[in-house]
Formats: sequence, structure tokens, C-alpha cells
Amino acid sequence: MRKNKKKEKSDSGKFYNILKGLVVEVLSSNENKALNYKQIAKKLSLGDNDKREMLLAVLDELVIAGVIVEMDRGKYKIPAKSKLITGIVQMTSGSNAFVISDELEEDVLILQKNFNHALGGDKVTVNLFARRPGRRLEGEIVEILERKRKQFVGRIEAAKHFAFCIVDSKDVPYDIFIPLDKLKKAKNGQKVIVKITDWPRNVKNPFGEVVEVLGAPGQNETEMHAILAEYELPYKFPQEVEAEANNISDKITEEEIKVRRDFRNITTFTIDPADAKDFDDALSFKKLENGNVEVGVHIADVTYYVKPGSILDKEAYNRGTSVYLVDRVVPMLPERLSNNVCSLRPGEEKLCYSAVFELDAKANVLSQWFGRTVIKSCRRFNYDEAQAIIETGQGDLSEVILTLHGLAKQMRERRMKSGAIEFDRLEVKFELDEKGKPIRTYFKENKDSNKLIEEFMLLANRKVAEFVGMPKHNEKPKTFVYRVHDVPNPDKLIAFARFVKKFGYSVNTANEKKTASDINKLLSDVKGKNEEEVIENLALRAMAKAEYSTDNVGHYGLAFAYYTHFTSPIRRYPDVMVHRLLDYYLHKNESKDAAKYEKMCKHASDMEKRATEAERASVKYKQVEFMSDKIGNVYEGTISGITEWGIYVEIKDNLCEGMVPIREISDDYYFYDEENYCLVGKNSNRRFQLGDNVKIKVWRTNLVKKQMDFLLVD
Repeated sequence: MRKNKKKEKSDSGKFYNILKGLVVEVLSSNENKALNYKQIAKKLSLGDNDKREMLLAVLDELVIAGVIVEMDRGKYKIPAKSKLITGIVQMTSGSNAFVISDELEEDVLILQKNFNHALGGDKVTVNLFARRPGRRLEGEIVEILERKRKQFVGRIEAAKHFAFCIVDSKDVPYDIFIPLDKLKKAKNGQKVIVKITDWPRNVKNPFGEVVEVLGAPGQNETEMHAILAEYELPYKFPQEVEAEANNISDKITEEEIKVRRDFRNITTFTIDPADAKDFDDALSFKKLENGNVEVGVHIADVTYYVKPGSILDKEAYNRGTSVYLVDRVVPMLPERLSNNVCSLRPGEEKLCYSAVFELDAKANVLSQWFGRTVIKSCRRFNYDEAQAIIETGQGDLSEVILTLHGLAKQMRERRMKSGAIEFDRLEVKFELDEKGKPIRTYFKENKDSNKLIEEFMLLANRKVAEFVGMPKHNEKPKTFVYRVHDVPNPDKLIAFARFVKKFGYSVNTANEKKTASDINKLLSDVKGKNEEEVIENLALRAMAKAEYSTDNVGHYGLAFAYYTHFTSPIRRYPDVMVHRLLDYYLHKNESKDAAKYEKMCKHASDMEKRATEAERASVKYKQVEFMSDKIGNVYEGTISGITEWGIYVEIKDNLCEGMVPIREISDDYYFYDEENYCLVGKNSNRRFQLGDNVKIKVWRTNLVKKQMDFLLVD
């Protein structure tokens, strides 16, 4: 009897192993199709319950081993390893998505049924389908490796027994189910922040709960907080952070002054925007007996007050940067520090970290010094006041301002000759009423007073980077935080050169220095022309993105071999890192751990990107809000973008951008000519091209989506 049982057990084990091979074989022959348990059992003709139970065990084992993957609703597939790629999900305005991967030259189309709970921005693994003739490359998301976001902004739609959050972003193409006991008193129609708490495999909509109620849609506070929340940026400090900041003394002891270089009796001043409250840089000026001048670039000594590992330091690191929305600044450091203790306010003694240079009449640096200082600013200028002195030669400290202006001009000219690229773009600003509603737009221009400050900040940043980064006595360069800007992507540059050629311009793409020179000439030549805005935008897109890194590849846009960010530690955490590293190396210490600092650099770059996106979203929101009461108004505009679904037009008076849907251009059937960046009428051959002047009428605005639609006016 025992022998029979042993034989049965042995036979069962053999069949189990055979079954594993059969399952793999069945799934391999159906590589583009996921099969459920019943379909597999039917294909294998498994009739009795015992064998079906065994099939379930086999499927579980193969999933755990990674031989097969379990898809949504208990369906199974065998991913061919050669067909698995990793990438980032990018949702479309329709119901599908694309996955963008460094492993492929083209994006992978993902139909909504194959999302498998992935959201926009998620890092995922995709199983590629066999390509059908004449069709796009398609695939199916089989694993979510990393969620981009944990919280989402949306609007509550409440019923009697349940509620949903309708998420604002297209990155979440599902409504989030909210049980009534998880509403946190949110009312129907209110904007909220929600987090996903559960998402069962076989359920279409995720479950969530309200984290915070933002308020009624359309109110300025609600919308600005919603933008910050959308990019997971804080808008207030935790109590313990404020408490630590409030406990910091603003008194400077005599003992501290004794260990610093004293600039309190040297002419020192700040030049900032008229509405600035955090002054993190000042210039000092002194004539030397040899006829040269000594210029000090004095930067708020944030690291004296914010100690490594403190609550303040951890909060500043997490934030990475201050965020500048249209109507407010969300600071990296609490106001007690940013606007008071660290701010270089006139008439107050302040602690600084400084870069001091001896310059001759031709703006050559003859000597330099870096270290901790104490200063006392004697005058605060805004940019308009300093500009008036430059233009008239009259006013407080006019001799100092004019001398520094002359030196700055020479430094700038040298930079441009070395191959620096100058993007001197107009920036749109809003005048807001007491409720935050935009009542007027105007343009901010970079004038000579801005350029004066810019050149001396660039000088300090460059010289600090050279001091630490340049090899000395065949030593290995020390770990440092650089602001890097790589050379342009060749493919993007060639495409840009091909585009501007249609307007009669040329850009050399074979030589880096000649490329920079040609782009500068191009930007100068298009000034005031219809195509100016379009060409400037496309030139910017052709450039690589500047970021922070310990790997110094130089700064292409500035034409510097060494460059860092040293001059704004009140509003940028990388500058805090730079101050600490500089001080550490000035005391003859060994190099820091590069891997640790590279990780910190990546975080800082990510937070900078997030802050920039939030700032753009706030501008877009205010533009749409500004135009909302101008429905039916007619404006002159320039075509700023063309897609297969319409043309984007930027209004010349205020740089507000909207879209003319292709279906609303009714005089012909238009198709998108991708190679020539234009829409072409099938019968009339009428063309709409980037840079063309058009007249538009404001048709409709959508504040929730931050979008405007226009109609063409013949």
C-alpha cells in the first residue's frame, strides 16, 4: 500500500514538472495575448479538479520565478526577455499613452487596456508586441518599477453613499474612489489633495483618501496651493522647522568678528529687484594704491546658521530651492532666516562668505581670496535706480557703479568672444489686484544694471569652481558640486539648423565654437522679426539642460570650463553644499565622497525641474485667467507651434498662448507636414508655418486645464 502511495507521489511530482513545461509552451505560442487560468487549462485539456489545482500552483511558482508575469485580472503571459524594455510613461490628451525609453529610438504606444494601473511619469517595464506592418510599435506595461507621484490634486464629486476625486492632471486617466469616511469634510466641488491607498489588481479605479482640502476652485489661494501640491511642493514649514529658525540669534559676537575678514568700513551695496526681500549677495568696492580695484562678492553665510544634519538643513535639502510663483515666493528657508538673519539688509552688520578679487582696468583678475567675512551694506539699490545711474552718470555711488559697469561690460564681451550664448528673452509679468487677479501684463527686460550684477556673480561662481576643480601638482581633482551644461544633442542641433534655413538663416553644426557664434548672430538677426519668439524657443530646446553634478563637463552656454553655484544659498541648496565644500577644502582636508554628493546633486536637479514646472504652471494659469474676460476679442499673434491637431498662436501684446483646433479651420482639409513644420491645405495648398503672423479671436478658456482655444480671423 505504501509503495502505491509513493508511486502516486512520484508520478504527481513528474506530472508537476511536465506541466510547468507545458504552461510555458502554451504561453510562448500566444506571446501577444494574456491567458487566464481557465483558458490555459482548456488548451492543456486538464479535466479533473486535482490537475487544475496543480495548474494554479504551477502558475504561482512560475510568476515568483519570473518566468511568466501575471497581468490584470489573473491573466498570464510569458515575456520574451529580448522584448522587455524600461521607460517612462507619458500620457496623451486622448485615452492612450507612450513609453519613452533610452533603449529604443521610437516611443512605444500603450493602449489604455494595457496600462495595468500605470500613471503618467511612472517608471515601468514594457513587453513589446510583434510589430504589425504599417503600424506603430506597441506594447503592454507588465511592471511598475517606480511611481512618480504619491499625491494628486483634483475636484470632489460627492454622491449620497460615495464620492470620487476627478484628478486635474492627464497623468491620471482614472477617477479616484473616496469612501465618505475618508473625505476629511471635503464638500462637493471643492479642490483637494488625495493619495491612493489601494488599487486591487482586478479593479479599474483606485481607492483613495483626502489628505487636505484646498478650497473652492477659482480662488487665488486655492489655485496656487493646488499648483504647488500638483508638483508635490510644500507651501508652509512644519512647526519644528519654524521653531528652530526662531531660536537662531541675529546677534554677532566680537569673537566671531575677530576670526573673519572685516569689510564693514568698505563701500558695500546691494542691487536687487524692487520687490525683493531676501538679499543674498552684495558688492564691495575699493580703489587700491597701485591703480587697480578690489571687488568683493559677498554672499550670505547661510552655513554659519544652518548646521549639517539640523532640522533646518534637512528641510532645506528636501525643498532644494525656493519656488517663484506669479504671486508669491515659497522660500527654501523660513522667513526668519531668508528675510531677516541672513538677508544683507542695509545698515546692518551681516556675516558672509566672500570671493574677493583684484582687477585691473581691463577686468583681468590679478589675485583672489575666498573666506568668511563680516560686512555692513551702506546702500540698497533696485535695478531701476542702478540703471538710472548708468544712463545719466548721476546719483549715489555713481563713480563706483560706473566703474563696475565698465568692468562688467569687458567681462561680458570676453565671454561672448569665447563662445557664450546669449538668450536675452522677454519675460512676461503680471500686475495683480488685492485678490490675486491679473489686471495687466508687462514685460521684464534685462538691462545693464542686471548685467552688472550677473557678470560679478558669474565671476565668483567660475573662480570658486576653478579654485577647487582645477588639478594642482598632478593631484586628482577633489569632489565638488558643479553647475554643468553639456554640448547640444547633435540630432536636435541639425534639426534646428534645418528649420532656420527655411527662414534664410544658417547655423554651423560641425564646430562647437562656430555653432555658438552662429546662434548668437542668429538671435541678434531675428530681433524684432515675426519669427523671433519661435526661433528663440527652438534654439533653447536644442540646448542640453543645465543641471548639478560632481562630473564636470563644463558649461557650454556660458563657455566656462569650470562653473558652480556659489552666490544664492538663501534660495538654492546646491550653493549651501558649495559653501561647505569650499570651506572644507580651504582647511586642507581630503576629498569628500563623490557618490554621496552625486546623489545630492541629482536630488537638487530634480527639485529645480519640479519648481520650474510649477512656476510655468502658475504663469499659464494667470495667462488663462487674464484672458477669461476677453472672449471674442481679436488680437495679432504669431504661430508658435504646429501639431497634427492644431496650431498654437502666441498673442504679441501679452505672450499668452492658445490653440486653434484644426477642425475649426473650415476653409479646407489640412494635413500636418512634419518635415516642413507646417499645416497644408489639401485643395488650396494654403500653408500655416511656424513664425507666421495670424489674426485670432479668443474662443474659450479652461482654467482647470490652463488652456485657451482661439479661432482664426481672416
